[in-house]
Amino acid sequence: MDDLAYEKNMHYLHSTLRERIVEHIFVGEALRWLWQRRKTDVEVLRPEFDAGGYDLVMSCGKIERHIQFKSTVVGGKAAYIKASLKLMDKPSGCIIWIYVTEKLELDSFRWLGGTPGQLLPDIHDRDAARHTKGNAKGEKAELPNHRIIPIRDFSQPCTFDQVMENLFGVQE
Repeated sequence: MDDLAYEKNMHYLHSTLRERIVEHIFVGEALRWLWQRRKTDVEVLRPEFDAGGYDLVMSCGKIERHIQFKSTVVGGKAAYIKASLKLMDKPSGCIIWIYVTEKLELDSFRWLGGTPGQLLPDIHDRDAARHTKGNAKGEKAELPNHRIIPIRDFSQPCTFDQVMENLFGVQE
């Protein structure tokens, strides 16, 4: 594969690495944002594996958020994401859809969740998600505990400050 083709496919070929990098960048920026507001009673917890429908837990003071991250490259055509129903059982569950540049710079965000203390809006009525890979017959089995959430269910693109205010209720 030549360099140009590799560059175009890098986000696809290394999607798991990209997700981890974006998550780390977000956490670092969030911690800096809170620090600048003199909020130092912060914790970041990561599950060993994604059994609860979230990627990490962030707390600030008495507010605890279970966060599922999704990411898309700016200009990408993603119209929906898949999310676990289990996220609705977590205190203050939310989904942050992060748009990044080709160089993995945070660009804009979409938000799905309530204010601190509120549960994730009910997603039971959304269509069931399916596995991305088919079985030997090419059939893609249903993922009964996952739902397809269309982009229209998320906020309009918002800033990092707005996401942080949604997460923790902390104002500028």
